[in-house]
Amino acid sequence: MSTFAFGTYRVTDQNPQHIQAIIEAVESGVRLIDTSSNYMDGAAEKAIAKALRHFDEETRKEVEIVSKFGYIQGSNMKLHKEEPFEDVVEYSESCFHSISKSFMLHQLEQSLLRLELTQLDCYLLHNPEYYILHSLNKKMPHDEALDKMFDRIFDVFVALEEQVKNGTIKSYGISSNSFSKAHNDIEFLPYEDLLTLADKASEIAGNETHHFTTIQLPVNMLETEGLKCTSWAKENGLRVLVNRPLNAQEGEFMYRLAEYDESTEYYHHLNELLDVCDSDMLKPLYNMIEQLDENKHKFGWIGDYDSFLYSQIIPHIQKALEELDKQSFETLFTYVDMFLQEYRKMVSFECAKSTRMQLKEQLGECSASLQECALKFLLERESIDYILIGMRKPSYVADIMAIKK
Repeated sequence: MSTFAFGTYRVTDQNPQHIQAIIEAVESGVRLIDTSSNYMDGAAEKAIAKALRHFDEETRKEVEIVSKFGYIQGSNMKLHKEEPFEDVVEYSESCFHSISKSFMLHQLEQSLLRLELTQLDCYLLHNPEYYILHSLNKKMPHDEALDKMFDRIFDVFVALEEQVKNGTIKSYGISSNSFSKAHNDIEFLPYEDLLTLADKASEIAGNETHHFTTIQLPVNMLETEGLKCTSWAKENGLRVLVNRPLNAQEGEFMYRLAEYDESTEYYHHLNELLDVCDSDMLKPLYNMIEQLDENKHKFGWIGDYDSFLYSQIIPHIQKALEELDKQSFETLFTYVDMFLQEYRKMVSFECAKSTRMQLKEQLGECSASLQECALKFLLERESIDYILIGMRKPSYVADIMAIKK
């Protein structure tokens, strides 16, 4: 039986709710927190440190911290442009990647400082398959790309074994989205030889045994291919962490496996905004609000709406309001903001209704909420140790702990 761990993907030390959620999760029995150097550009690690200050040393020692390295974004990207890191893969304009020894050591030092620790419980390579994707884009033969990627993994395994010996980490592993791909998928990351690499790395570092202990990968009710990897891991004594339990991809479609209440305030704010916009000057905004209302049930999942919000809705609103004086702008913006908050709730509600209908077969006899069905599916998997789930509000912590009980 698996249990829940606290995922900090969108957690920041600047949000008091996030800090309080971590505190309440630990008080509720959560004993593993997953983070990464690139989560909110290091702010997630700072949030963990702030939250754990509330506990005595005995409790802090019970809470295992897992962090990751690999991404070059945000402040790391600025550093890279000033003094380039080694063996960098330029995946996109805003996302570079490296698993070189020097980059790992730099990231480990920064993570320990942010987490206010002298030793990290477990340190993971974060999506090393970026090298495969980069190489394929460069037309490198697939087998050659895999060989070069495993050479890179081996080199950093040796460095990680050395850090175990030095006492800065207790263990290490890999977090990879490609563990969940089919074996014949060009992006699949073969995992069967990883333990052999770890054994050789431990010998070179002078350790009696390897310290490769953990894998992390996406698994959920719809994406079950990764269960082959989790079974292999358990057969070989590895610990399994799964992520994206509620954000599922099937084919080209994304689903949010969670249900939301219908907004009770939506129509009040809709009508209020339409009344305020009922003028010739604001006719474009009036028309857009009407169209949004008519199409609130047409988004595939909430992520589609969020993308549409930033790419289409906000620019349209900014253009519609640019002719207004400052006071009128501030007044109207308040109405727009309240409407958009309730509109997102309605989109979430409509998406959940649609998802439940489309996934009738997968849900089977589970009549509970979508999130409860999805999480119970994972809780029952013997090959999974921890389910990483974002609990950025105390209320989310209470909901998740209730499912576990």
